[in-house]
Amino acid sequence: MNLRTFPDYATLSAHAAQYIASLIRQKPNAVICIASGSTPEGTFKLLAQQVRTGELDLSQCQFIGLDEWVGFTSEDVGGCAYFLYRDLFTPAHIRPEQITYFDATAANLQAECQRVDEVINRLGGLDLMLVGVGENGHIALNEPGTSWTLRSHVVDLAESTKTVGQKYFTKETPLSQGITLGLHYLTNAREAVLMASGTRKAAIMHTALNRPVTEQCPASIFQTLPDAHVWLDEDATVNL
Repeated sequence: MNLRTFPDYATLSAHAAQYIASLIRQKPNAVICIASGSTPEGTFKLLAQQVRTGELDLSQCQFIGLDEWVGFTSEDVGGCAYFLYRDLFTPAHIRPEQITYFDATAANLQAECQRVDEVINRLGGLDLMLVGVGENGHIALNEPGTSWTLRSHVVDLAESTKTVGQKYFTKETPLSQGITLGLHYLTNAREAVLMASGTRKAAIMHTALNRPVTEQCPASIFQTLPDAHVWLDEDATVNL
């Protein structure tokens, strides 16, 4: 695991955008899995800016959405896909055929998991998997106690995830399940990156990086990944 800290969120975002852009320039048809949420927002906006100025070409990339609240679509404000479209896919002019995302409204969610697994397998695996971390240590929507061997799957959300998830909505919104890539993909990605920002992530990053590796803290899996990257701003490092 390669740990780097940055003085502030802007510097963290700029580094992540530069790193991703460099990877894409080396492999224009890269397969990239990206998380939504507030942490990567700055990174995505910088990548979209590079596309608009002609510095970066994303037209050959394939993008895999990391997770989604069950029952939500890309048009539902607060849904995971909503933020990806808002911050990256739409401003960077990513075409629909470049995007694989869970249909979290599908009648058969297990079949939807299988579909996404088959797409990733057909594309030859993930070149980059970019994730954040929940305050309870979850990666994607892999809650504490979830097996690290799973591929795509449906999960019952922890109470803390349901509570913290309300920050993405303008009114109280019932959340019960998620559909997500499993941590099998993190351990098998050619590049794995965890980004965390802010003092609210400081306690869990201390646990993830300094306590024993356990499925009860999914983020601790990064201790087992020798070539993976953990990038934090200073606010997220106050307990390290």
